Amino acid sequence: MSDTTHRVHGLADDSVTPDWPALCTDEIIELLQRYPSLGTPLHIRWHSPRPLSAAALVDTTAGTIFVKRHHRRVRSVVTLTEEHRFIAHLRTANMPLPEVFVGLDGQTAAAIGNWVYEVHATADGIDLYRDAVSWSPLSERGHALAAGRMLATLHDAAAGYDADQRRTHILVARSELIAATDPIATLRLQLPNRQGLADYLRQRDWPAELQRMLAPWHPTLSTRLVQQPSLWTHNDWHVSNLCWSGAGHNARVTAVLDFGLASRTFALFDLATAIERNAIAWLALEGGGDAVRTDMALAFIDGYRQVRRLTADDIHLLADLLPLVHFDFALSEVEYFHAITGSRANADVAYDTFLLGHAAWFGTPPGQALLQAIHDQA
Repeated sequence: MSDTTHRVHGLADDSVTPDWPALCTDEIIELLQRYPSLGTPLHIRWHSPRPLSAAALVDTTAGTIFVKRHHRRVRSVVTLTEEHRFIAHLRTANMPLPEVFVGLDGQTAAAIGNWVYEVHATADGIDLYRDAVSWSPLSERGHALAAGRMLATLHDAAAGYDADQRRTHILVARSELIAATDPIATLRLQLPNRQGLADYLRQRDWPAELQRMLAPWHPTLSTRLVQQPSLWTHNDWHVSNLCWSGAGHNARVTAVLDFGLASRTFALFDLATAIERNAIAWLALEGGGDAVRTDMALAFIDGYRQVRRLTADDIHLLADLLPLVHFDFALSEVEYFHAITGSRANADVAYDTFLLGHAAWFGTPPGQALLQAIHDQA
């Protein structure tokens, strides 16, 4: 079942063997029996290099579709359907999102053995950044402006969507910990229901480590975050999750992809995530380079402001939020790597480099300069 030639993005900006086997024609034949209108598969056109699931573009007798497969310990039919309901809401508000197909059982997610599948229509436009790794910064200011505008448009469309919070923490970006008055106490309360994370943290002096991480940033945050209106958000707003009308400066966003990290957070959380994902080349920084694109961060904000108003207080809170916006998701990655893929090395990278290291970077001169540049936009 595994395609030994298929490689995915690693945590060191390298190409590695995937944790999950590549999709193959035989399993897609079985899957599409639940979607008879989509035809039968002819050819797998492209395998996604994203490492946390398996996905592919598939040519069928009825056209081309996008198929994505998750392990059942990462997504159940219930938790995958949470994403699809949010997508459906946004589509009714005319957001440019590909359709999620419904199977014969009336469900948009299909469980077969140890796997859970979803099938989407292909996206309109050019998948311009499909081979870009997350945390690879933009070099085109016009694209940052367009992405900021579309993110604000999504937030307007999400208003009124009142679904409960996600039922999983695995590979989901949430904001409960940073919004808590006492994040460490809040995490302690979560651990009985997150045994994989609890098992990893037993090997660390995690209360002291997290307290040191939080101390420079969190004391001024929690009382301000509880005042933020709750909103379902995308939470992975990297330009590789957008399709485009072209490669030029004035390209428009034609489609929004990948709601795997979506959850109930708040709008500034999503905007801070977009800046963290698109304006800082974390992997280059870890090698000693200086790869901060402050101009791209400010362009995201400028584009967002063209659609949704941001007050001076909003801008200051956005800057103060940036050093910790990754907190909840970093722990979800620790949990995923330790408890599901069984990679202690990757779990350590998620904890030491991603969780602790990214927060610490904002205390360096380049990190402080980026935060000040955002404060100055107020």
